[in-house]
Amino acid sequence: MGQALKIALQNEPLVLSYMDRAGKIAIEQVADGFGMSKGQLAETAGLARETLYRVARSRTAKTQGRLREMLEIISRVADWAGGKEQAMAWYRAQPLPAFGGRTAEALVKDGKAGAVRDYLDHMAVGGFA
Repeated sequence: MGQALKIALQNEPLVLSYMDRAGKIAIEQVADGFGMSKGQLAETAGLARETLYRVARSRTAKTQGRLREMLEIISRVADWAGGKEQAMAWYRAQPLPAFGGRTAEALVKDGKAGAVRDYLDHMAVGGFA
């Protein structure tokens, strides 16, 4: 894992807790950690169902990036949501007024994880939705 990625992830303990020694997101651990099947996890991250069942596809940059984005967002809200399970529920179901009522899950699936992270950073410093 590159030094820049390590530094970027220092404040994302949930992401780091699901990484293997090679710096990849461990799919089985994430699915087990949230009580999901690999198929459910794929759907939640906006990936094709079979992607997480094939080792080669589960380790691609696109797949790993999407899972990392999802975990980064969940990690940012876990403290005030009451834990990672509640943060996952928020991620999947809470409409965000600043995004026309779309959920963080829908936004990540559309490639807008950066906008969600920026929104959460804004809210963390006392900004308004």
